[in-house]
This record gives sequence, C-alpha cells and structure tokens, in this order.
Amino acid sequence: MEIRASTLDDLLYDVYEKLLNDGEEVIATKGTNFEIDSVLLHLDNPLARISRTETRSLIFSCLGELIWYLSGSNDLSQIEFYIPNYGAHASDDGKTVHGAYGPRLLNSFGVNQINNIISLLTKKPSSRRAVIQLFQASDLQSEHKDIPCTCSLQFLVRHEQLNLITFMRSNDAYMGLPHDIFSFTMLQEIIARTLGLKLGSYTHFVGSLHLYADKVESAKHFLSEGLQSTQRIMPEMPAEPWPSIELLINLERSYREGESVDDRIEELAHYWRDLSYLLKAHACKDSVEELDKLYNLFTDDVFKLYIYKKIQALT
Repeated sequence: MEIRASTLDDLLYDVYEKLLNDGEEVIATKGTNFEIDSVLLHLDNPLARISRTETRSLIFSCLGELIWYLSGSNDLSQIEFYIPNYGAHASDDGKTVHGAYGPRLLNSFGVNQINNIISLLTKKPSSRRAVIQLFQASDLQSEHKDIPCTCSLQFLVRHEQLNLITFMRSNDAYMGLPHDIFSFTMLQEIIARTLGLKLGSYTHFVGSLHLYADKVESAKHFLSEGLQSTQRIMPEMPAEPWPSIELLINLERSYREGESVDDRIEELAHYWRDLSYLLKAHACKDSVEELDKLYNLFTDDVFKLYIYKKIQALT
C-alpha cells in the first residue's frame, strides 16, 4: 500500500482510515492491533511535519523527544518529562532505555553516525552509502522491553536536495508515527542545512503499520475532526544549525531542572528561539501568566496555536 500527502495531518487521516477499514487483527506482545504490512508513506513537504488537530498536536513531546535524541541520552527521566509513563513499556531498569536512539545516533560503537553522514556527503554527494543504522543484530540476543522500531535512515542528495528514506520494521500509527516523522524530518533538515542543500522529499517505509485496539476510538475522533488546513508549516531552518542545537540542548536541560536561563535565549536566531519558547512553555506546566508572556514572544505565528491550546486547557 502506498499513501502520499502534502502534510502530516493529511497523511495521518489516510493512514487511520485505511487501518480502520482494512487492518487485519493481530494479537501481539503489546496487545491486540489492526495491521497493514509493507506500507510506503510519502510526505511531499517535510516542513508540514506538525499536526494542527486537537488530538495529534504533539509539538511539545515531539520536540522533547528530538532533543533527547540529539543530546545522545538514554536517560528515562528526560523523555518522561515529555512522555509520562514511557518507561512502563520501554525501560528494563526504570532508569534507562535500551532502544534509545540518541546513543545509537551519536555513539554507535564509538561512531557518531550523524557526523559520518555529513562527512561522506560532503566528499561524495551522490553516494548511496549515507545510511544510519539504528536496529542492531545484538538487539535480538537478549530480551528487552524496547528495541528500535527504526531499522535505518538513508540520506540521498539528488538535484541539490537532500531526500530521506526511513525504513521501519514496525510502527504504531497513533502514538509513534507523528513523533517519528517529526524527528526524522527535523534531522533531515539539520543535515541539509549543514551541507548547504535544499530540503527534499521524505519517504517512510513500514514493515508492520498498526493501530492498537485501545486507540481505535481516538483514531475515529481524529477522523471526525476533518482535514486540517495545509497552509501552515514550520519555517525553514537557518544555515549552520549546530551551535544553536548545542545551546538548545543546554536550555532544555535548564528548563527541565528549573533553572533560570532567559539571558541565554538572546544568543539564538529567531527560529531556534521559538523552539526554546516551546520547551519553556512545556516546563511552565500550569502557569497561565507565564504562558501568556511566552505567547507574545514568538516570531512565527505557527507555534502560537500550541500555546493557545495549552492556555485553553488550563482555563
């Protein structure tokens, strides 16, 4: 099966509709689900990576998970700050996550795979070897609550654009898919900006695409919201992103630990400053006054919706 869409919401709409109508019931380790195998998804515009809906507007947890990856961390407490109870299905020891992507991206057997890709494509732009491996043979040698659902990420430079092809062995369409598309297209754009390339297409291949039975009603609710506007997308990322990413990682840690770092935000370009405000808004928890202040600081209006929804939920 193949699905192509111009925005994440359009893609999710078609995915949930197909799974509800044509999914085959499967009894799996984590529960009953409805599955379609060998699914090819295309997101024509990777900047349209954020949902505008009530149920899938997950910008805070998506961004928190991306920072978790880019910090190279496998710490459970960091990701549970954004996705509570993550460890219930993912941690063997209550402290770390075996299948965490961060260590595999930045320190896989001593290799920084992101730097490897950038170096390779700088020297050989037409290379077909620019592959990041996340699933490892050793993951099957012993039992773990969580092993990577993502097998590999292949980066291809064609027509001065950076395309990304993601290969998934398994994908939870309701909880996992929006997060995966956000993080991987952000990584695609980070590498594109580092190489001085335009952002190309995003392709997402899944061996087992499934919807768990306890999320069926949630998926139906999403469909009842109807198709969302395709006009609002994330702004383009500035060039030379790594110094800003390093500072954003430090700011996220400070917000999470309750430290005051407002003066350091001024060091960031507007794009990264807006992302820091999102992270700060999540850390605010239930302070409507603080959220009101942050709402007026955003440079790009596309992010204001998420702060507005957070304020609405509190008031």
